[in-house]
Amino acid sequence: MDNGDWLATRFEEQRPRLRAVAYRMLGSLSEADDAVQEAWLRLSRSDADEIENLGAWLSTVVSRVALNTLRARRSHPEEPLDVRVPDPIVDRADGTDPEHEALLADSVGLALLVVLETLSPAERLAFVLHDMFAVPFDEIAPIVDRSPEAARQLASRARRRVQGENKVPDPDLDKQREVVDAFLAAARDGDFEALLELLDPDVVLHQDFGPLPTGGRKEIRGAEAVAGQAQTYARLDLEMRPALINGAVGAVAMRDGEPFSIGAITVRGGRIVEMDFLADPERLRQLDLTILDR
Repeated sequence: MDNGDWLATRFEEQRPRLRAVAYRMLGSLSEADDAVQEAWLRLSRSDADEIENLGAWLSTVVSRVALNTLRARRSHPEEPLDVRVPDPIVDRADGTDPEHEALLADSVGLALLVVLETLSPAERLAFVLHDMFAVPFDEIAPIVDRSPEAARQLASRARRRVQGENKVPDPDLDKQREVVDAFLAAARDGDFEALLELLDPDVVLHQDFGPLPTGGRKEIRGAEAVAGQAQTYARLDLEMRPALINGAVGAVAMRDGEPFSIGAITVRGGRIVEMDFLADPERLRQLDLTILDR
């Protein structure tokens, strides 16, 4: 094996972890892949013999690329100000695809990624690297151009926000499915009272229709408002396909044979506490949904 093949092999060993890091930081599968590809390009142009810890070096490159992407995203005038719904990872209702397992490790549900979208780029990076991948603060500090103590404070602020939201779903997928199926049936039947019984009083609904001016984002709070929205969408004659969305029960809505939206539904204590729907036509087209047809 020549040096180029050896380096490529070592990089491929790191790819699943690098993609998982980038996905948690960016909430975008395509941007995560771009960040990983950029790391490979930089590695191929570097003197690998001078890299003491290849994994740490690559993680740093991916982190810097992700940080720049997050900062650039915030400066785009077409980006709506409301919370962005990240790219969902879609699997069949009967189980997770092995290729998705690294991306979904540590219960990275869509609701958690929505919380991460509300953090500053530096807070998100510090939290993801330290709390999800055990990267020391003295390695995080130079990436965010802060002292190790300041990096620790960034992660601490992010941790308080994440823990305050408490968006981890009930572990039993069958019980999740019972609640979601009952909710969809109540919406189809126009049973407003049944919908209210299934929704937490403080339920929140996020909808992401894509960039302005044609798109936009909406956040709806409260059981009555969310139930009313569910009844509205039930009139659109959508085909609802059950699926796992980031490892939790959800659904893919189809209209005229094309994806209309992908919804992650967070069930806690037998009630729905959050619903996150991606309905951006352009981003939906970029997602591979063929797994649902297997």
